[in-house]
Amino acid sequence: MALLHVNFFSNVLGMCMDMDVILPQKTHGQIGMEGQGAGGRYKTMYLLHGMSDDQTIWQRRTSIERYVSKLGIAVVMPTTHLAFYTDTTYGMKYWTFLSRELPGICREFFPQMSDKRQDTLAAGLSMGGYGAWKLGLGASDTFGAAASLSGALDIVEDYRRNMTEQPENVPLFAGIFGSVEQLEGSDNDLLSMAERLAGQHTNLPRLYAWCGTEDFLYQGNLKAWQRVKNLGFDLTSNAAPGDHQWKYWDAQIKEVLGWWLGTDMELD
Repeated sequence: MALLHVNFFSNVLGMCMDMDVILPQKTHGQIGMEGQGAGGRYKTMYLLHGMSDDQTIWQRRTSIERYVSKLGIAVVMPTTHLAFYTDTTYGMKYWTFLSRELPGICREFFPQMSDKRQDTLAAGLSMGGYGAWKLGLGASDTFGAAASLSGALDIVEDYRRNMTEQPENVPLFAGIFGSVEQLEGSDNDLLSMAERLAGQHTNLPRLYAWCGTEDFLYQGNLKAWQRVKNLGFDLTSNAAPGDHQWKYWDAQIKEVLGWWLGTDMELD
């Protein structure tokens, strides 16, 4: 595998941004690991971080490079700051950057990346789980599948919970989404997005979700899972004992890769 640290300029955001990119490379002779070439255009996973993190976190907390070395796929890990993958009320267009500009930049820089929706996955944890499903539901012409690990899938309820339990976070949520009333039913409300997309009956993404049963986001996940199943989405959902921490996400990202690629290859 090749690991690239990329600094580039975003016209949408008007500032320099960073992403780390894993590219497939056929290798042998590395101690403990061999790399598989792609054999054509790269399937690509956009792997999103949570609230406290940046583009380096999946490499620092998991063995993502080792897991994908046998698969011949590319992994794009962008930094998106603390903006919930949203065109914020304070004027920063992170959603436009992520859903439109970034895939174009990646395919320009790395022409071997496939431009087919069935070859493009969005995945992430916590805030990134919200962002991943948002890409699947709101940019389904680009992303054919989306996977959330412990994601903030019921963002309206999460906003309300912060109002009572963590009021210090309310200015952050208000700056991103506006008021709860502005958020509910908008294009930032995943459940409303799912309902609108289901009504179109075209380009419905495959969805995946996992959440620990002791996670503070678990009840919101159960609500979201049931809603999208009722709307007819192809959803694979799993829950298991666990809370909000990396030992679970490290294990579950391997499950996501197997689900997306349709392989039972053991990733160790």
